[in-house]
Amino acid sequence: PAMAEAAQGRVQAAVESAVQALERERIRGMQAGTMFRCSARCCEDAAASMQQVQRCIERCHMPLAQAQAIVTAELEHFQDRLSRCTLHCNDKAKDALEAGGTEAQVRDQLDACLAACGDDHLRLVPVMAKKMKDSLAAIQ
Repeated sequence: PAMAEAAQGRVQAAVESAVQALERERIRGMQAGTMFRCSARCCEDAAASMQQVQRCIERCHMPLAQAQAIVTAELEHFQDRLSRCTLHCNDKAKDALEAGGTEAQVRDQLDACLAACGDDHLRLVPVMAKKMKDSLAAIQ
């Protein structure tokens, strides 16, 4: 399954680079920097009780937690779709074998089907990245 493996590798690389770019551009700068500055301000309030400082810090952490949840949910959704595509290919291969296809033929068909899944999902990576970016931009 050389074609399928190559396609899978391309998808993985594209997803990783998209997530890293988002992490660099959006999450690290915007959310993490803001979170630390916000937390520092909580600690500077001499009149606040320990609980108030704690609650203040928790509020500061919320946008970062939301950002991470958005990225995780999008990646899971993407992975689910890719898995469904893969399962569909496996079903088609099983049907072809049962219909009397030779093992070599079926293997080639399966490889091509899996490679097509990979290529389709490769095209979806920029769409997913844009969705994440838009959702992250909406976090205040």
